[in-house]
Order: sequence, then C-alpha cells, then structure tokens
Amino acid sequence: MLGGAASAAPTRIGTPEAPIAGSVSVPPGSRIVYVSGTVPDILDEKAPVGAPGRYGDTEAQTRSILAKIDKALAAQGLGMGDVVMMRVFLVAPPGQPKMDFAGMMKAYRERFGTAAQPNKPARTTVQIAGLYDPDFLVEIEVTAAR
Repeated sequence: MLGGAASAAPTRIGTPEAPIAGSVSVPPGSRIVYVSGTVPDILDEKAPVGAPGRYGDTEAQTRSILAKIDKALAAQGLGMGDVVMMRVFLVAPPGQPKMDFAGMMKAYRERFGTAAQPNKPARTTVQIAGLYDPDFLVEIEVTAAR
C-alpha cells in the first residue's frame, strides 16, 4: 500500500449545500460492501394487499428502506456515513404522473448531510415504470466503503 492509503477515508467532492456528493473517490485497500436493492417493510399490517397505505407513501417507504440499509451495514461493521454510492428507483404514486422526489428527499435528508452524519454519497435517482410488488414506490441499493 502506498503512503498509507488504506487508512484514508473516501474523498467526497461537491458543494456544501448540495444533498449529494458530485463524486466520491475510494482509496486503495478500502473495504467495500454492496447492499442489494432494498424495498420497504409493511407499514400497516391490517391494510389489504393493494391498499395504498400498506407500505406507506414515498417518504415512509424511503424511511423504512434506509433503516433496513442501516441495519444491513451495521451487520458488516459499517454505517450510513460509509455509503459512497446510492441508486434510488422511484415509481410514481398511483394517479400521479411523476415520482415523488420531494418525499424521497425528506427521508433522505434525515440520514445524510446532517450534523450527526455529514457524509453524502454520490447518487442516481430515476423514475421507473414499476417494481415487482405494485405497492412498492421505492427501491434503493448502496455501495459503502471504509
């Protein structure tokens, strides 16, 4: 290893006010963990399959997913501050022509770029036609490095 690069943290480049990093460089020797696409837990067990509230809106689903990702990373000895790349797949809510980007961002901003956890990942957010469960509005996958 050259110059102790393995002990260096990833370098995040971007404007301070941006919610994401424009780019993230991971130094050689870093441990990299990939978390597969994650979908939300059921929010309302009593809601019938297909009911809009079963998994919640985009904000609630994003919050659920980020909690699950946090738990998956913790099992690997990492945390949300170690996320270097995030891919967000959003489906437009029923009856809406576009994805609820604002709802996703509200939950996202609770976990990234905060005083408690200032790191921000590079990120891609796209609208897709649907996910395998028609009630899912969000799926997120991440790459973390330390």
